[in-house]
Amino acid sequence: MTKTTVTRRGVLRTGAVAGAGLALPTIFTASSASAYMNEPTGATVTLGFNVPQSGPYADEGADELRAYQLAVEHLNGDGDGGMLNTFSSKALQGNGILGKKVQFVTGDTQTKSDAARASAKSMIEKDGAIMITGGSSSGVAVAVQGLCQEAGVVFMAGLTHSNDTTGKDKKANGFRHFFNAYMSGAALAPVLAAQYGKDRKAYHLTADYTWGWTQEESIKAATEALGWTTVNTVKTPLAATDFSSYIAPVLNSGADVLILNHYGGNMVNSLTNAVQFGLRDKMVNGKKFEIVVPLYSRLMAKGAGENVKGILGSTNWHWSLQDEASKTFVKSFGTKYGFPPSQAAHTCYCQTLLYADAVQRAGSFDPCAVEEALTGGDSSLPGISSEANKGFLFDGLGNGQTLYRGADHQCFKDVLVVRGKENPTSEFDLLEVVQVTPTAQVWYEPDHPMFAGGNLGQCNPGA
Repeated sequence: MTKTTVTRRGVLRTGAVAGAGLALPTIFTASSASAYMNEPTGATVTLGFNVPQSGPYADEGADELRAYQLAVEHLNGDGDGGMLNTFSSKALQGNGILGKKVQFVTGDTQTKSDAARASAKSMIEKDGAIMITGGSSSGVAVAVQGLCQEAGVVFMAGLTHSNDTTGKDKKANGFRHFFNAYMSGAALAPVLAAQYGKDRKAYHLTADYTWGWTQEESIKAATEALGWTTVNTVKTPLAATDFSSYIAPVLNSGADVLILNHYGGNMVNSLTNAVQFGLRDKMVNGKKFEIVVPLYSRLMAKGAGENVKGILGSTNWHWSLQDEASKTFVKSFGTKYGFPPSQAAHTCYCQTLLYADAVQRAGSFDPCAVEEALTGGDSSLPGISSEANKGFLFDGLGNGQTLYRGADHQCFKDVLVVRGKENPTSEFDLLEVVQVTPTAQVWYEPDHPMFAGGNLGQCNPGA
């Protein structure tokens, strides 16, 4: 499909990003009087929070929205200030962003790429949103990131774990704080080998979209490198709710490990089905049968209940961490909502603060100025010798020292390996941190084969 590039002189852009799925052309109109798309001219600035309020990831979306609302309160000087008080950058003063009060609009992605793009497009065109953020599906993230690149606004990705988001589908206007599938594999595989042995046969059930594909590829490669054998890989529809027909063949496959490359409600249902089939009680190949969930969250653990006990996985962040920033965020969130935040809430809160801070330091809402402030620095993570180890280095947001890398707009930080608690003390105390994996172990170069084929391109200011 043809498309016309938006330039600073302001022209129409038409055409949808490949794979985005909209049937009609996407058209953005920018005033030639503006230096960039949706330049705020009044006393307020509008952010667009695009989250799954329905669909299999709705629980994650609800917690994301809570975090966004809390972040806006803190940016506007309300509440206790949260991680504005611990963030290593001190540019934000609790008086909005560049003195403008922050307001927001919301949308429902429905965990569907078409719906997410339509929602984001409406926020940009009708509501004047200058930044779009949110989502709990990598398919949604890739689609909306492409749309924001077209439109000339910043996309601060929410919960997206596919390698593709900052790999083959990376965009200059898009930024990811959340970790990715490669990092999960690199952190988790050595723990799996140490606890379950190197002579294991794995069977994968995989959500059939970009995240599932790259999660399967990543954990498969990482475990095979340590001696595991892959017996079979089976794709499952994102809309599936009953996985019984997919679990049954595992019983006669010769596998002694089931890896569930599922998330949200999918993981809750597939794990429940696996337990109902008695997999956790079986002995296969002389070994106790094990189940692995590469990407975990507290919300998923709560949904799966007793079934998560003892099951290993990875997370981006967990509310039990004892660093000052994490404790501060948990206190702020808990005071407002009555329970601890999920990793989805944490990353969305961080993304909002990181965007606001970049604008404040740049002295402009121009997406290109934001890109430079957010990833264009010469700071580097200690202990990593790589030409790509350049970007914006920060601390005090709950993951220790973190680099927003300029080469691909991916954050690099420590990764948590967790396990379902055998004896939880509350409905929220469901996961325990087994290992904090240092950044150096999950580091990769921008041209790594799992991330190849993309082009970051140039920042688009949209007008």
